[in-house]
Amino acid sequence: MTQAPAPLWHRGLFLSLAALTLLPAVSPAGALGAGAVLGLGLGNPYGARSAKASKWLLKACVVGLGFGMSLPAVLAVGGAGVGVTALGIAFALAVGVSLGRVLRVEPVTGALVSGGTAICGGSAIAALGPALGAGAEAMGVALATVFLLNGVALYVFPAIGLWLDLSQHQFAVWAAIAIHDTSSVVGAASIYGPEALAEATVLKLTRALWIVPLTLGAAWWRRRTADAEVRVSIPWFIGLFVLASAVVALFPSGAPLYDAIVALAKQGLVLTLFLIGAGLSRETLRAVGVRPLVQGVVLWLAVAGASLAAVVTWVA
Repeated sequence: MTQAPAPLWHRGLFLSLAALTLLPAVSPAGALGAGAVLGLGLGNPYGARSAKASKWLLKACVVGLGFGMSLPAVLAVGGAGVGVTALGIAFALAVGVSLGRVLRVEPVTGALVSGGTAICGGSAIAALGPALGAGAEAMGVALATVFLLNGVALYVFPAIGLWLDLSQHQFAVWAAIAIHDTSSVVGAASIYGPEALAEATVLKLTRALWIVPLTLGAAWWRRRTADAEVRVSIPWFIGLFVLASAVVALFPSGAPLYDAIVALAKQGLVLTLFLIGAGLSRETLRAVGVRPLVQGVVLWLAVAGASLAAVVTWVA
């Protein structure tokens, strides 16, 4: 049975708020908050379409940010961050799997929460789910858990960074390691400063590349144990980000155009956060079971706390 469309005023309110997020005066945190209030209060009149749009818009904006860095800078930051992200991912997976067993979380759900926290939030869950043979309920619970914590991170991380007087470099490293989704990493870093935004984006994409080996490993294990064919998802937009930075290095005379693309990408990310916030609903909150939520919160606090301690101690 087809669901009746939302009233005209409801759709008009959604579209008006979405349009307002394109104004430079609107902050990423404000856009996410407005979307969440709308989603929880009235619901999203374009639920499925806005969810799909937010995923594509996020990827396009990340590629656009690539025009803000030259390829040598991207390779330098990414190369320096490989070891850091690997350690962070190993720590998160080890703690996450252990917590899942202690809390007796359903194994596939626990693995998805751990993978989402360790690597790239919803993107990692979406890639790992088919590889693990996850059902709709496990996927929904894991995505809802990570989604809630992503929203909290966008507000909490910049405040903590300012309180501790972290440099933009320190904040970039911390945010890229400890915040789940690329959207919230970029959103929090853009609040903190331009240097934090540039570095955090590269480090986060370096971390996101680990989706590939983790998903391949999960697919291999499932083929071996369940004799099932598995499709592996590849984060292709990261390659386009690198290609954009290569264009900047090869054709530096295009700087005015690149600046315009980066400015457009930054504002597009504000709209993306509004759409993500609008995807939060009362049904999403009800879908989150107590044990997976406890696993997600404790794991996130452990990752955020350990990475912050490491950044304060060893990162200048």
